[in-house]
Amino acid sequence: MAEHESLEFGKADFVLMDNVCMEDFMANLKLRFEKGRIYSYIGEVVVSVNPYRAMNIYGRDAVEQYRNRELYERPPHLFAIADAAYKAMKRRNKDTCIVISGESGAGKTEASKYIMQYIAAITNPNQRAEVERVKNMLLKSNCVLEAFGNAKTNRNDNSSRFGKYMDINFDFKGDPIGGHISNYLLEKSRVIFQQDGERSFHSFYQLLRGGPESLLRSLHIQKDPKAYAYIKVGGQSSINDGADFKAVADAMKVIGFTSEETLTAYKILATTLHLGNLTFGVDGDVILIQNPKVVSVIGELLSTPEDNVEKALLFRTVATGRDVIDKQHTAQEAGYGRDALAKAMYERLFCWIVGRINDVIEVKNYDARVHGKNTVIGVLDIYGFEIFQNNSFEQFCINYCNEKLQQLFIQLVLKQEQEEYQREGIPWKHIDYFNNQIIVDLVEQQHKGIFSVLDEACMNVGKVTDEVFLQGLNGKLAKHVHYTSRKLSPTDKGLEFDRDFRVKHYAGNVVYSVVGFIDKNKDTLFQDFKRLLYNSSNPVFKAMWPEGKLRITEVTKRPLTAATLFKNSMISLVENLACKEPYYVRCIKPNDVKSPLLFEQERCRHQVEYLGLLENVRVRRAGFAYRQTYPRFLQRYKMISEFTWPNHDLPSDREAVKRLLQGCGFDHDVAYGKTKVFVRTPRTLFSLEAQRADMLQRIVLFLQKVWRGTLARTRCRRMRAGLVILRAYRRYKVKSYVREVNRRFRNVRTMKDHGRSVKWPAPPKVLRRFEETNNQWWAWTLIKVLSPEEVLQVRAKVASLEALKGQRADLGLQRAWEGNYLKRDSPDTASSLALVSGELQRKDKFMRVLFSCNVRKINHFHKVEDRALLITDRHLYKMDPQKQYKPMKSIPLYNVTGLSVSPGKDQLVVFHTKDSRDLVVCLQGMRPPAESRIGELVGALLGHFRRSFLQSSYKDVFLHRRLVHLRSARVGFSLLSSLSLPCLALIK
Repeated sequence: MAEHESLEFGKADFVLMDNVCMEDFMANLKLRFEKGRIYSYIGEVVVSVNPYRAMNIYGRDAVEQYRNRELYERPPHLFAIADAAYKAMKRRNKDTCIVISGESGAGKTEASKYIMQYIAAITNPNQRAEVERVKNMLLKSNCVLEAFGNAKTNRNDNSSRFGKYMDINFDFKGDPIGGHISNYLLEKSRVIFQQDGERSFHSFYQLLRGGPESLLRSLHIQKDPKAYAYIKVGGQSSINDGADFKAVADAMKVIGFTSEETLTAYKILATTLHLGNLTFGVDGDVILIQNPKVVSVIGELLSTPEDNVEKALLFRTVATGRDVIDKQHTAQEAGYGRDALAKAMYERLFCWIVGRINDVIEVKNYDARVHGKNTVIGVLDIYGFEIFQNNSFEQFCINYCNEKLQQLFIQLVLKQEQEEYQREGIPWKHIDYFNNQIIVDLVEQQHKGIFSVLDEACMNVGKVTDEVFLQGLNGKLAKHVHYTSRKLSPTDKGLEFDRDFRVKHYAGNVVYSVVGFIDKNKDTLFQDFKRLLYNSSNPVFKAMWPEGKLRITEVTKRPLTAATLFKNSMISLVENLACKEPYYVRCIKPNDVKSPLLFEQERCRHQVEYLGLLENVRVRRAGFAYRQTYPRFLQRYKMISEFTWPNHDLPSDREAVKRLLQGCGFDHDVAYGKTKVFVRTPRTLFSLEAQRADMLQRIVLFLQKVWRGTLARTRCRRMRAGLVILRAYRRYKVKSYVREVNRRFRNVRTMKDHGRSVKWPAPPKVLRRFEETNNQWWAWTLIKVLSPEEVLQVRAKVASLEALKGQRADLGLQRAWEGNYLKRDSPDTASSLALVSGELQRKDKFMRVLFSCNVRKINHFHKVEDRALLITDRHLYKMDPQKQYKPMKSIPLYNVTGLSVSPGKDQLVVFHTKDSRDLVVCLQGMRPPAESRIGELVGALLGHFRRSFLQSSYKDVFLHRRLVHLRSARVGFSLLSSLSLPCLALIK
């Protein structure tokens, strides 16, 4: 927390000082400045001392340190006040504003930029493209406005010469969605005149020193500022105008300025410089322009005829009744008109730039009913109190603005706070403070104020001079304690007769010269110039000067004076700020020489006095940090206590709040007013917020649990309903299918093909296996009428088809399989075969003959011999048909490990044995010739081994599909004779 900073840096919060006196305040402020701690607190007010050097305390790490932290959790910083304003806006859904005040050079502009930088860094965690665009526009707008609205003064290298108030709009999630910029009183007299050591606006120097050569040639200007009368007195500066020109050009492009609009802005700057070089001479009674080439350049830049420009500079069109005449200027009037045109063009350019930025960043198509409440954070960066050697109308307006802001601070922080304590019945000791309302009235009071006297002087008929205005002030304000002049104080030699008057401001005494007050207040610009610019072929000029379309004979209302316009804008600004929850940054300038080491005691003491910081400390020490009405306090924190959640049954909200705070142990740190509860220290509020955040997490979890349970029950009910519907639908589909099957197969028993020609209906998914079962029934219906021998033959054919399907073209499935073909193929030797078969049956005890056929045997030496093959259920016999079928070789079937057949028509067969003495034969002697018996041989063996497998308990017998090993058709006897299978299986 901030107060936990080491004491070597002083007290981080002035409220914690042991003695509240000016000496201790200044000693603590000086110590913190010398130790590099430029920020301090007075409660929730940040006191900032300009360090006049770059400090590494604004990076991404610093942003993360202050994000979502309470004000006192980290050392004092601008980021802390920015985060507090942002959280207040999000938590309480209330508009907030940050008022940055202090004299010129105290660091207000830099403070506003850092606040904007922080808000941009902590928002839009989801990286929405539109929000990023708005943030980028808001940040880039600062760069552009500084270029055209800031200037180097003797006190500040980047002094704001206009007032800026920016509203940043946020959606209900806290992301920026737009904004609006209001500008106040641009010091346009700086365009034509600067005091010694000062410069005009940055934009002129950026264009001259940063613009490319081609651009400067097209604008007919050169790089040296001393070549132009309006800006040649500018002092030396460390500002890098070339780099700034590029940054501003890039920013304008990002914001949305077109290349034509940007070029028009440069043309206005160039035109202003050329106007300053115009000189007028007199030839008798005729006034002349002594450098007419400049006029042609101005005409080209303004996109208007040269003759029209010259006429507007030398003549004034006047309407007298129905007559219109051209009145020639005097040399003095022509010079006044030239300067007025230069100032007016620059002011219109600046206002047009602000308007274009607002067009881009303003909130569009936002409906609070759809998108939620649109909340605002306002940031006010306005010129500080100024005391120059020569103080004119602009300084008077600027200092009046600071009086208004000081009055707002007094009302909100000092006066209203004390009045609220008395109104609520809170014990309170009154604290005296200087109320500057008397000075505000001195300036703006109707009929008696300085602005009113100035407006009256401007409306007088005849020649009105600044001296007449001063006489009016002396007449009406002679007895005012805060006003004096040389006529009212003849012995005061610090004032000049008929020129000066002094106002005792809250920040000190300021002497103003009335020279130029009348002209600046009238802000006269001849209508000829307005028509000239409106009739330009450049659409931007036409848009800037809409009043130029009025004809000279049209009668219009008297325009409001500059003083009245400024007064009205200040009243509107203060009213806008007063309706928001304010946060303050009070800036202090440590010295006048911009040194990072020097702390001028008296200079800073004066600022502390007129800013009312010591009174602010006293009020904070005696007062309360937070106050809220009972209903709203209860609405926010009622979840902390069991007595108030979800609703209380106590007599009043006051009693409920009291019970809540007593339960939390904070009763000693609060006071109970008539309608509000007052919390003395921020720590109590932070603790309440922490407890609320913890309870909110629990409440959210509870609500999530209830809602998820509701969703789960809803889903369960829907699933049950769906299951009921699904079951009913399935029953319906099954019944429909069964009825259709019953209808189609009602007479299948009487059909010859037992219903083979009847097409099955498409079954539902649930009955797919039922269809397979029905197919099995149909097959069984066909098979059950067959004899046992026929069943064996069918099974053998099925086994052969499964093993050789796609491998051989003809499997012999269409004919009856006889098995023992030796009797049919060789009827002459049938008796010999019968004798041998009977002898072998008695000897080897086989039950039946599986297959027999004449073959041609092929040995290892490729020798071919005719033989006979007899396969029983126990042995494989090779016989010699030439010797009455004498058995030549007997191979037990359990020694046969595999069978290979060729895919061609040769009917080549290889019997693989365990001892690798394979038997290679080729079936022959078929009757009829070329009858295919390979399928029958394979089927007979597969059927036999399948039956044996089902009846046997041997676990080393493999699947029947691997019994037959098919070799592709490369007939090579030596190759086939050496093949063997390691297992009783079919290898495809």
